[in-house]
Amino acid sequence: MPFDIPTPAPGDPTWPYELYKLLKDAGVTQFSYVPDAGHRVLIDLSLADPDVHSIPLTSEEEGVAMAAGAHLGGQKHVLLMQSSGAGNCINMLSLPRLGKFPFLTILSMRGDFGEGNPWQMPMGKWVQPVLESCDVMCLRVERPDEVIPTVEAALTMAFQSQESVAVLLSQKLLGAKKFA
Repeated sequence: MPFDIPTPAPGDPTWPYELYKLLKDAGVTQFSYVPDAGHRVLIDLSLADPDVHSIPLTSEEEGVAMAAGAHLGGQKHVLLMQSSGAGNCINMLSLPRLGKFPFLTILSMRGDFGEGNPWQMPMGKWVQPVLESCDVMCLRVERPDEVIPTVEAALTMAFQSQESVAVLLSQKLLGAKKFA
């Protein structure tokens, strides 16, 4: 029986549910993640869906290795992480480049628009230039209507062109986290 993606609760954004459907329709069967509120809907849907493998990680760089294994096994993988976790992946990002396999990650941004936690600010400023210096193309999303076309482009770039691509979901899209 196919997995029916639930309808969002009234007032909840619809784009995370549409994004999950897009990823599934594109053949993504492996989701790896470190728990994150910005990816809560995607994580919960992947955990509830019997047709995919949802893998919790102890650290984000494990997701890069998961992407290699998925590719070698003929499957598609996406790594869900917060921008602060990108720093944990720097050394491992040589793997997709040298192994010439696709890598797709979706990052929930911290340390940008409206951030109140000073500890999140450095990586929020550095994540895009650091990823780009590791040959990861970054596509930023700031509005709900940009999510689906941006991730569609990222899926094509990663899985048809064998590139490393990061989609950065900005705090304008997700909402700034309060820090007190």
